[in-house]
Amino acid sequence: MNLPTGSEQLAYFRKQQSNILDTTQQIVEIESPSDVKAAVDRLNTVLASRFGELGGKVQVHRQGKFGNHLEINFAGANRTAKPVLLLGHTDTVYPIGTISKMKYRIAKGRVFGPGVLDMKAGIALALHVIEALLAWHKGRLPRPLTVLLVSDEEIGSHSSRALTESLAGKSEAVLVLEPASGLNGAVKTARKGVGGYTLQVTGKAAHSGLDFEKGQSAVLELARQILEISNLTDLSKGITLNVGRISGGTRVNVVPAEATASLDVRVAAEKDAEEIHRRLMSLKPFNAHCKITVSGELNRPPMQRSAGVAALYDKARSIASDLGWDLEEASVGGGSDGNFTAAVGIPTLDGLGAVGEGAHAEHESVVISELPKRAALLSGLLLSI
Repeated sequence: MNLPTGSEQLAYFRKQQSNILDTTQQIVEIESPSDVKAAVDRLNTVLASRFGELGGKVQVHRQGKFGNHLEINFAGANRTAKPVLLLGHTDTVYPIGTISKMKYRIAKGRVFGPGVLDMKAGIALALHVIEALLAWHKGRLPRPLTVLLVSDEEIGSHSSRALTESLAGKSEAVLVLEPASGLNGAVKTARKGVGGYTLQVTGKAAHSGLDFEKGQSAVLELARQILEISNLTDLSKGITLNVGRISGGTRVNVVPAEATASLDVRVAAEKDAEEIHRRLMSLKPFNAHCKITVSGELNRPPMQRSAGVAALYDKARSIASDLGWDLEEASVGGGSDGNFTAAVGIPTLDGLGAVGEGAHAEHESVVISELPKRAALLSGLLLSI
């Protein structure tokens, strides 16, 4: 058959909207919290079958502690072309049993459910877009396509990072199925880098009434260090340091000998990440009788708006314009696996999944009427890269 025009593709996906919702429901109702390997692998089994039915060659990257990672490869008519990588994740932040309290439901033009926005609707979109492209091209995609669905994105991607970077390095471009930014559906052309650090302080315990002067308060030292750390925040440069959790001491009548703080670091530029790391690692105690130890690193490098990223956005914006809307771009503070692929120099466009709000919250939802538009945008990109 002749390749449908952009408007014809959009009309096709509008007719497929109920099928996209059915697939979304199937995926959402299979709970897959990051820390329950068996649950994630149950979802992987279903997805492997769905992608396999479309002709994809499924490779399971088995993991010990966390869920397996799924790689699905589709051959292309142009055998010499590099593949495009569709990148996503199967894990969610919701514990087993959430689906009984936060049921999959449709109301007021939205579909609700745990993980529906982040990012199970995005996986459903990928399945139906690939199905359509195969139908429009007599069973073979115009160029090779790789789908990678990892199991640990919500907890740092420690077991999947190397695989993600390896497959990205073999690809022409990376399209990330994370949700769009905001209800206007903006794609993400920049993300902050994300780091996590722990500051441990050791002092000396003493009775707070009998031997107060013999004690060395780890809590007091930690408080001073937190103030020092807060001075590293520079909003004009997109640098934030947030001490999100603190602990210390044993009893109110004991000068505390131990105290700990956990902090989240966000940076917009790689050079700032290196500087913040250096500054944190060089912290010195205010109290010479206390000892401080800092551990941690930048887990995700910044996704910066490179020329390759900008070119992909321009292509996407042109496709959206032809379909009748203005596709905006956004720079966001949260990280994704797109940070890894952009950092290794591969053109990456993020936020190509569903449009909605409430990720990781009880009101997590997807705007149903936007699903066909996101499908048409994704199919247009896969046809134009």
